[in-house]
Order: sequence, then C-alpha cells, then structure tokens
Amino acid sequence: MMKMIQIILLTFALISYTSNANSSAKDFCVANLLLPTTPAGYPCKLPSLVTANDFVFSGFVAGNTENRFRLGVTTASVNNLPGLNGLGISAARIDVGFNGTVPMHLHPDASEISIMVEGQMIVGFITPTNLFVKTINAGDVFVFPQGLLHFQVNSGPGTAVSFSAFTSSDPSVQVLDELLFANNLSTAILQETTLLDFDQIKKLKAVFGGRG
Repeated sequence: MMKMIQIILLTFALISYTSNANSSAKDFCVANLLLPTTPAGYPCKLPSLVTANDFVFSGFVAGNTENRFRLGVTTASVNNLPGLNGLGISAARIDVGFNGTVPMHLHPDASEISIMVEGQMIVGFITPTNLFVKTINAGDVFVFPQGLLHFQVNSGPGTAVSFSAFTSSDPSVQVLDELLFANNLSTAILQETTLLDFDQIKKLKAVFGGRG
C-alpha cells in the first residue's frame, strides 16, 4: 500500500512540476531559509552549498491528535524541505483520531489531492451552489479544488490516516472557526452577520481565544 501511495504522489508531483508555467530553466532553486521569502519564493541557495539533505524530509510521522479536533498534521513544505522551492508542490500527513475532524478550511493558493491509507472518512467541499460529499476508504483518492471550503470527518472505528499533495510549495490555510472566533471582532457584529446566539459566540471565542 505504501509503495502505491509513493508512486501516486510522485506522479502528481511530476504532473504539477511539468505543467507549472512559472518553472524556470534551472534544474532547481533550493531555498535559502536564512533570507526573507518573496512573492516568487525564497532566494536560491548558492549551488556550492546545496546538498542531498536539501531534498529530503524525514519527519512524516503521526501527528499529535490530543487537541480539540483530534487532528494531527505533519507538513513537508519549503520551510522544512528547501528543495521544494519554486516547484509548486508540497505534501502533508493527516492523522484524525476517533470522532475527530479536519475542520472547515480553505487553501486560497493551492488545490489538494488526498489519498486515504488507513481508516474511513467523510470528505467534502462546498461551492456557492453545491455540496460535494463522499465517504472514502483506504486506497481512495479525493480532490479539493483551490480556494473552496472543505472538510474531513473520521467516520470509522479507529484513527484515519491520509496523505495530501498540494499545488504550492508553501500552501496557506484559513480555518473557518479561527477566522470567526480567534480575533477581536465584536460579538455583536458576529451575531448580526452569522445569526448565531450571543452566548454561543462567547463560548466559541473562549475556545479559540477571541476577544470583544
């Protein structure tokens, strides 16, 4: 099973790389993480300083699921795998404990392909006019289009594990709960704009650290 997952991830990585219009004629541009990033990515490390370690990430272990969502995420992005710089690809391991969830979120700058390797999850994404939901099991693949709200819910008896590939070397993520309840937007405005009860908003702000 793991060999199949590796082949699939490699295939999508190659497709993403060869179709990336921003790819340069250079073989690679390993990120110099000591310098600030730019809209085009990190500046290149001097070729004489590049080693094989710049193309390796050895930390794809199970994430900590002892949290409110029972969710552990381990990412392999340009920030810990400098060889991804400029390639427009990255990956993540997602561990979701029993009754856990990947909450509603979106990636404004990346599409995501998710490959189930263990357990069962209900996954889906939302458009302004439609809801697309599917129960997936080990060996299934599901795609989340760029910029759309999506979620994953563990619907099996144990831990669910999946691997994702993204069309960005450092995909951003916006979690809906945090956007709404982890800031200082006044409870009164949230009540008017979401139609949630005042007490429920205060409770959620307490959970996510919001104020106002």
